[in-house]
This record gives sequence, structure tokens and C-alpha cells, in this order.
Amino acid sequence: MICTTIRQGDECVFMAASGCTYNGGACLSIIDECKGCRRTSEFETGVYCTAAPDPSLKWKNGNCNIATHVKTAVAAKNQKINPIKASKRK
Repeated sequence: MICTTIRQGDECVFMAASGCTYNGGACLSIIDECKGCRRTSEFETGVYCTAAPDPSLKWKNGNCNIATHVKTAVAAKNQKINPIKASKRK
């Protein structure tokens, strides 16, 4: 349904005919870690995340899994090579 409380005009899964069904009855604004993310939108009441109603819960255990501005570094596998097998491959 379309949000009628905080993010007016935006599609929201927590909206029902009786109003917002999220805890507290409204979405919470973004936190400092969310600044720079492309999933944030500015509304009349402030800046909110379009993907999560409470962004602080996404950052509770480390990086947010839906953040677009955070790059995760993938560690390269440094495999130990057996020198005997490597000499046979040549």
C-alpha cells in the first residue's frame, strides 16, 4: 500500500487500512552510517531509507547488507602450493 504517515506517496509493505503496522507506527530516519547510500530518499519529514524501516537494526551487527555505498573486500585465497607437484606440472 501507499504510505500515508512518514513517507507519503511511497510504496510500503507495513501500511494497512488501519495505518502503519511497523513498531511504533512509523519508519525511523536514517543514521550517520547511511549517509551516501542510494537507497535513502528525502521526504517532507526527513531522510528515510526506502528499503528498511529501521536502518539502525541493519547496522547493528556490522555493515548493512543492502547499503550501496559500502564496498566489501573479498580476501584472495593464498593457497599453499606443493613444490613437488608444481615442478611436475611444468
